[in-house]
Amino acid sequence: MNEKTQKTVAVRTPATELTPMQMLQMVVQQGADPTKMSQMMDLADRWEKKQAEKAYVSAMADFKLEVPAILKSKSVGYATKGGGGNVGYKHATLADVCDAVIEDLAKFGFSHSWNLDQTNGVKVTCVMKHRDGHYEERSLQAPADATGSKNAIQAIASTVTYLQRYTLLAILGLAAKDIDDDGRGAAPAEKVSEEQVANIKALLTEVNADHKKFLQWANVDEISDILAVNYKAVMREIERKRAKS
Repeated sequence: MNEKTQKTVAVRTPATELTPMQMLQMVVQQGADPTKMSQMMDLADRWEKKQAEKAYVSAMADFKLEVPAILKSKSVGYATKGGGGNVGYKHATLADVCDAVIEDLAKFGFSHSWNLDQTNGVKVTCVMKHRDGHYEERSLQAPADATGSKNAIQAIASTVTYLQRYTLLAILGLAAKDIDDDGRGAAPAEKVSEEQVANIKALLTEVNADHKKFLQWANVDEISDILAVNYKAVMREIERKRAKS
């Protein structure tokens, strides 16, 4: 009777790559000398910072996939210096920008703040922090806005608000030209079609939206006054509101 020989096959498990922090723990347990300890601590610190930076970049990319359009809500007009008439345009306020982005920023682990320096004029720095520890900064500087009948405090506040808006846009990578338009284009802007008006009205009815508040938000007198280029953004924003309800 032949004996059957059983062969045991050794399965090699792929080695798990150690992180610098795990390596540091091993070095501590082995009682390494202070110089090696310091080197390992520096390596671990650089590794953690790099991982945090990667997490920041990844989260910012995800945020930009969902960031809504920032619609203009404030009308501004002024007389030209040469007396050639008045100039009028619309722009997004700081509140418009914050309302549009803050909720989604928090969703992806971001928070922001501003630092103010009045050493030489007005300097505002926007600090964008991610929950994993990485942060980035963007700064802009300008003199106090003394136009009109502003007092000293109002002049500073006006510049601060302006710089807060644009430093936030800059750190998020949103171009100011996509937010502000001086309204001096050669051709009049095309407005939404009858079909698009019907679609907006139907969706507003579906979500039981307040028609008057919607018009105020869109900064128009009638739905038909909405610009065609803003149609998709308007529909997306109504959908967002429905999702939140």
